[in-house]
Amino acid sequence: MNPAEVRQAIAALLSSQRLGVLATQDGGQPHTGLVAFATVPDLSSLVFATDRDTRKYRNLKADPRASMLVDNRENLPADLRHAVSVTANGTCGELAGADRARELDRLLTRHPSLAAFLGGASTAVFLLEVSAYSFVSHFSAVQGFVPSP
Repeated sequence: MNPAEVRQAIAALLSSQRLGVLATQDGGQPHTGLVAFATVPDLSSLVFATDRDTRKYRNLKADPRASMLVDNRENLPADLRHAVSVTANGTCGELAGADRARELDRLLTRHPSLAAFLGGASTAVFLLEVSAYSFVSHFSAVQGFVPSP
């Protein structure tokens, strides 16, 4: 695939999936958890929310580096040939003010069933600023993509 095709494939996967696996660090030990996410249209960032009383939140405050894996597997044998995944690597920051409100609207539009959680006083909204994507297809064909600054 050429770079435009890789970008298109990443955008298609991110728009078709609602959950990702967020990886953070806790004293050098990886920690993963599912998050509902939304994508910024230019693919520069992914937005998600978490409660402030979670390991995920504490980890991100201590070390903002994170990765998010999104895939389309169906737990079928054919997944080895047909499933695709993308890993977004970057740095997370908690949003406040107008930035928080804008990205909270993005999350609510994508996940209206999470309105009560997203409106909670203890909910933090994070932006994962993507430094690079890694797109995997056919089980082992890996291609990179760097969003434009």
